Amino acid sequence: MRHLSCVWVVAVSVTIAMGCSGGELRGKSVPSADGRTYLAIDDDNGGHCGPMKVDGREWKHEIHAPGPIEPGVHSISCGEGGEIGFEIRPRTTFHFDYWGP
Repeated sequence: MRHLSCVWVVAVSVTIAMGCSGGELRGKSVPSADGRTYLAIDDDNGGHCGPMKVDGREWKHEIHAPGPIEPGVHSISCGEGGEIGFEIRPRTTFHFDYWGP
């Protein structure tokens, strides 16, 4: 009976891990049409926090409008809130849409 319990726990753990693999916490990546790398901010954190900043600089692009960016690790902030880190893979458009914890 103990053996079956262990098998069940392992099976459930593997299923959960497979379901979560490849997911991105802060948004989603889609291949870019031209092979370049872009960021689109799809959520402005309620719109009441002042200018959006990416890597400490004001993001000049409108909500949902992709802007060119280098692939790699970046940070985003809104108003006086802390920075949130995220990664953008090469040749994709990363749609940032999650400010949560």
